[in-house]
Amino acid sequence: MKNVQLQKWGGAAALYEALAYVIGIVGFVMVVNVSEIADPLQKVSAIAANHNLLSLLHLIVYVFWGASLVVLTLALHDRLQGNTSALARTATAFGIIWSVLVIASGMIYNIGMETVVNLNASDPTQAATVWMAIESVFNGLGGGVEVVGGIWVLLLSVAGLRNGGLPRAFNFFGLLVGAAGAATIIPAFGEMGGMLFGLTQIIWFAWLGVVLLRRDSETAESKTGAFAPAT
Repeated sequence: MKNVQLQKWGGAAALYEALAYVIGIVGFVMVVNVSEIADPLQKVSAIAANHNLLSLLHLIVYVFWGASLVVLTLALHDRLQGNTSALARTATAFGIIWSVLVIASGMIYNIGMETVVNLNASDPTQAATVWMAIESVFNGLGGGVEVVGGIWVLLLSVAGLRNGGLPRAFNFFGLLVGAAGAATIIPAFGEMGGMLFGLTQIIWFAWLGVVLLRRDSETAESKTGAFAPAT
């Protein structure tokens, strides 16, 4: 029997994931896009000028996002019969791994940014050198390659098709979303795949949130009806 409360929290977590993606696109692309600055000295200067905003964005889009993903992963493990399905358990493992990577990358960015901003006041050249190293670690963990997230979505989609629990149309859409994420491991498709993965995941997470909350509501109504006294 599915844990109704866990499904409810999972649905809320999925909607937060979608919202955080939108916040990330607006914040990192339209408001303060330091990733597109090629010159290391100029990039560090831009980071120093937008330190507080960047810290908040990385908390929302990485640290809190990763924490919410843990809740969603456990809810999906419950819904996709993870206790009996090896495929669903494998998906759960990748979901937890992705959560850890995203949280770690967000914390590394914020802590590293604090160090570089302080160093920039006395030695901008050294600060730029340190930032290039930090940024490489950040991108390697979760800021640039989405292969772990792509595998997670692919596994969930296949498990959903085999075990039920999620709409078939949603699972087929998930195969496309997951493939886009997995393709980011190929350098030639990295940027395009990452953009496609991010945009389609907004739809995927929002759709998933509605499904989990709606099914939760339907289950609760069904139980109420089943045990209601006859009139």
